[in-house]
Amino acid sequence: MKPIHTEVIKVNPMYPEPTKIEHAAKLLRSGEVVVFPTETVYGLGADAFQPVALERIFSVKGRPYSDPLIVHIADEHELEQLTTTIPSKAKQLAEAFWPGPLTIIVPCNPRVPHLVTAGLDTVAIRMPRHPVALALIRAAGSPLAAPSANRFMHVSPTTAQHVLADLGGRVPLILDAGPCEVGVESTVLDLCSAIPTILRPGGVSLEALHTVLPEVQPPPQRHLENKEAHLDTTAQASPGQMLTHYAPTIPLLLFDGSIETMRDTMLTEVKRRVRQGERVGVLVADEDIPTFQDSGAVIRSLGKADIPEQVAAALFAGLRALEAAEVQIILCRNFDEHGLGLAIRDRLLKAAGGKVFR
Repeated sequence: MKPIHTEVIKVNPMYPEPTKIEHAAKLLRSGEVVVFPTETVYGLGADAFQPVALERIFSVKGRPYSDPLIVHIADEHELEQLTTTIPSKAKQLAEAFWPGPLTIIVPCNPRVPHLVTAGLDTVAIRMPRHPVALALIRAAGSPLAAPSANRFMHVSPTTAQHVLADLGGRVPLILDAGPCEVGVESTVLDLCSAIPTILRPGGVSLEALHTVLPEVQPPPQRHLENKEAHLDTTAQASPGQMLTHYAPTIPLLLFDGSIETMRDTMLTEVKRRVRQGERVGVLVADEDIPTFQDSGAVIRSLGKADIPEQVAAALFAGLRALEAAEVQIILCRNFDEHGLGLAIRDRLLKAAGGKVFR
């Protein structure tokens, strides 16, 4: 791909300047891609009904066509352009969680390009909460298909600087509105299955969904060992289904168990590797820091373990910071699965390629 100039424009996150939004919208209408912030992560957007623009998303990211895209809307009336049926459950969920980090999978309108759906008869839709995203969709005059604005399978971007590091010279414009609030991608809920089922945990928790639809099922258990995710070309029902995903460019070892077990096992491994001359990074919570203070490791904290909102918001930035620190391996603790913890555990498990040390 021939390098192009990437323009980065700072935008007011709460009151985006109309001239800046129109500049980006004009690019989108002309068939270009634009990077914009959402409350979850930064997205790489294109007009959902322009196949040539959609092709650019896959080319820029190096993304396989088997991985469907989420379509972002700014008004519930846009659902009619994308789906043949709006289930009553979809209306209930929209009223409770839109705009916000919830993606629903519904029957696809035949006019939606196959590039969006990976050739499936379903489409994934959400209404983001970020003022810049909403303003851009409205100005573009069309729903926007937008995966995360990073190289495929790499750590998702929660700042414009993360995007620039991954996609600089590959996209014409990045709208910079500062760090993303939620920090992990949206929850993907399949409303086409017999029982509504979470396919990807994210910014709306299972517990929150149960307040509206008590029958919602958690993500199905998957056997991750001995699988080569990058070789799987089968169409995925949802983004984020690859067995290795959200991964740093260096190996990540994930530790689970009781707090004491995690700390002791990690510390033993850190000391062993430091003695061998390795530069080791550890990704932990605030309360774990004393354990590793004199271990020789590069320490990055994600906040308080019992405040999953803090951990989620800092997770991807923490992984990228340890990459930038040029560590040779990352050792990371796991977190409780309640609330946003389910999404945090999902991202860490995939970043570790499904391998967990207990």
